[in-house]
Amino acid sequence: MSMTSVGSPAPTVRKAASIWLGLLFLSGLAWLLVGLQAQSMGVGPGPRGMAPLLFTGMWVAMMAAMMWPAVAPQAVLETGALPRREAGTEHLSGVGGFVTGFLFPWIVYGVLAFLALLRTGRLVHASPTAAKWLGVGIFALAGIYQFTPAKDRFLAHCRLIDTPAGAESNSLRTNFGLGVRDGAICVGCCWALMAIFLAVGVMNLVAMAGLFVVIFAEKLAPRPTLVARAAGVAFLALAAVAAFHPSLLGGLHAAGEMMPMGGMQTG
Repeated sequence: MSMTSVGSPAPTVRKAASIWLGLLFLSGLAWLLVGLQAQSMGVGPGPRGMAPLLFTGMWVAMMAAMMWPAVAPQAVLETGALPRREAGTEHLSGVGGFVTGFLFPWIVYGVLAFLALLRTGRLVHASPTAAKWLGVGIFALAGIYQFTPAKDRFLAHCRLIDTPAGAESNSLRTNFGLGVRDGAICVGCCWALMAIFLAVGVMNLVAMAGLFVVIFAEKLAPRPTLVARAAGVAFLALAAVAAFHPSLLGGLHAAGEMMPMGGMQTG
């Protein structure tokens, strides 16, 4: 479901495609950056020795890689970029302000994730059994959340395109604020999905790719609730598997420290 401001002309397909392709290109660069970092670090418990600023930068790159392709249409329509500004780059600055603001709530989430990773890294060595069951619980929580009314409400808001009064100014400040608002809603929708990185390892490219598919489908597929429920079933199944095969939990399993980028040990 979507809603645009009354009276706004329909955006042209060519302009929409050009902006979307631009964000896809930037998302691709973010994937490349994360991939190179994962290649050098591998998958394992904790923040992998990254300092807080480096971790925050890598977290931002991860969120840009996973989120920008899905929010591109919303960025275009909510900022009103296409119906106006036939010449110049003002419409691009509006979209840029939106997608940058969108990442801000995820930066806050990343700081909390860093603190959580510090604790889980210690837990792996202090109590491997407790770490295993924490990982099982994280998968179970992610699965259960997909069935909750809160998930449904946030997901509905995520897909609602609503340009507030005043957005027609196309100012950087206004569009940044729109991005922050939508980013906060997205955190409410996807926080449990992102918590899976605590269980599988923060640099796990396989998990990144899987979560990207879920987020993209939830955002743009015709039946988002069905996508959410199917993902929930998959996460609950993974929780059951992890209970018997803790090597799935690269972020909460000591043996995962030697795993290659994005890999998952077996046995």
